Amino acid sequence: MTDIEIAQANVMEPISKVAEGIGIGEADLDFYGKYKAKITYSKLNEYLEKVSRPSGRGHLVLVTAMTPTAAGEGKSTVTIALGDGLRKIGKKSVIALREPSLGPCFGIKGGACGGGYAQVVPMEDINLHFTGDIHAITAANNLMAALIDNHIQQGNELGIDPRTISWKRCVDLNDRALRNVIIGLGSRIDGVPRESHFQISVASEIMAIVCLSKTISELKERVSNITIGQTYGGRTVTFGELKCTGSIAALLKDAIRPNLVQTLEHTPAFIHGGPFANIAHGCNSINATVCALATGDYAVTEAGFAADLGAEKFFDIKCRKNGLSPDAVVIVATARALKMHGGVQKQDLSKENLAAIEKGFENVRVHIENMAKFGVKCIVAVNRFISDTEAELDLIKTLSEKNGSGAVVCEGWGKGGEGATELAKRVAEICEGGSQFRLIYPDDASLEDKIGILAKEIYRAGSVEIDARAKKKLAQYQADGYGNLPICMAKTQNSISHDKSVLGAPKPGYAFPVRDVQLYSGAGFVVVFAGDIVDMPGLPKAPSAMNIDVDDNGVISGLF
Repeated sequence: MTDIEIAQANVMEPISKVAEGIGIGEADLDFYGKYKAKITYSKLNEYLEKVSRPSGRGHLVLVTAMTPTAAGEGKSTVTIALGDGLRKIGKKSVIALREPSLGPCFGIKGGACGGGYAQVVPMEDINLHFTGDIHAITAANNLMAALIDNHIQQGNELGIDPRTISWKRCVDLNDRALRNVIIGLGSRIDGVPRESHFQISVASEIMAIVCLSKTISELKERVSNITIGQTYGGRTVTFGELKCTGSIAALLKDAIRPNLVQTLEHTPAFIHGGPFANIAHGCNSINATVCALATGDYAVTEAGFAADLGAEKFFDIKCRKNGLSPDAVVIVATARALKMHGGVQKQDLSKENLAAIEKGFENVRVHIENMAKFGVKCIVAVNRFISDTEAELDLIKTLSEKNGSGAVVCEGWGKGGEGATELAKRVAEICEGGSQFRLIYPDDASLEDKIGILAKEIYRAGSVEIDARAKKKLAQYQADGYGNLPICMAKTQNSISHDKSVLGAPKPGYAFPVRDVQLYSGAGFVVVFAGDIVDMPGLPKAPSAMNIDVDDNGVISGLF
């Protein structure tokens, strides 16, 4: 059976029953049909107050991964299986995941609901429109863009220089033709012509603000602080000066509240915000994590792509801003991906190749070392594929232990929670042992120093080459008082370095190139663009959209 067929065959429990199991009554839910619900403000506020006390929160477990390959790693699958597995061994676990973007669903990556017998459901709803959060974020983002251009059209009282406007429009689809556009063409009543840009919605600063805001008041403050451009005199202009912040918050009043669904085994799962750790901060919302911490003894969450992107941002942005401290990290790896990092072609991955696994393990070694720099103990979860041999799995265990981490084979895809019980036991042991979590750079380091620390400590570069224009912008951000903000690195997810062709681990000493930077003063970080990364993906030659269909009964096929 395919993933979607397994999901459609599953008998879900009413979400009210799932919620009841973690102490949430019907009065604390706003229902979106039988199997989806949002947490009410009153319940969310209760959990925010509870988790503000260290004694009021469960253990926090982060699932990350080795550098992804075309072979697939299954990070979401392992996350879900671990949540189910913890329940199998008698632990009260709650999962917190990120919402899928429509871009990958119709592009190349597929959905983000796990796979096999470790999935969250209703899978089709979650992968498509879900509860409309991303649509609301798109509308709010584009209302801001319309208000900015209208201000200029209607006399430009603030004196904004149209050439300096940094706010982009967005759409939650892969559409490369919208990366660079000219707007305002036509007659005088059609607007002021200028160059503009689109990004995918999940990379929007509004997405980051929704994910990092606990309350509507905080959200409004962050939206007001968004930098939108400069005056002709060079003064920075924030969106709050347009006096329209309330209208943006009105569009986002429901989008800020976490969504509750379930796994195939009825484990509660809060799914809310935050994909794309290659071009965004890539974490689910603080509110979803808070709900999981408040209702479970173990909150199992994930961060996008590999540890050099998602995990680093989870630590340096999300944990830094919210006083969170992870108790354990799981690094997902596969024998197939290790062989690909070891130079094996995709068509040959089913053949046993111990030499390639040992060579490819250099990638996992770097990620293990990086987690140690944050003071958090980790374990490698080997997501088993049917073609894996015992010799390959044994070698991965040996290499993991040799490099400072244990390793456990996870069979969640084929067996659900039962296939992750050993992983669950090891994670629980790590959590009970405690962690010495620390951040990799201090707030008061300069922006350039922070970039250098990430490049050298996490990406293994020898030096950083910052484009002159980017260097000038960093100096301006520093002078304007934004030097204490963390860095959100935008780089390829396919390599630890900036170069997607570099497999395994990069050779030490290379130069890490920074071509541009952008201030996200509302979200509270500086985005740094390295290499050729862009924030509006394109579609592949044969997009996944070619395989998706729906019949007269509304049953979807080919989604994943």
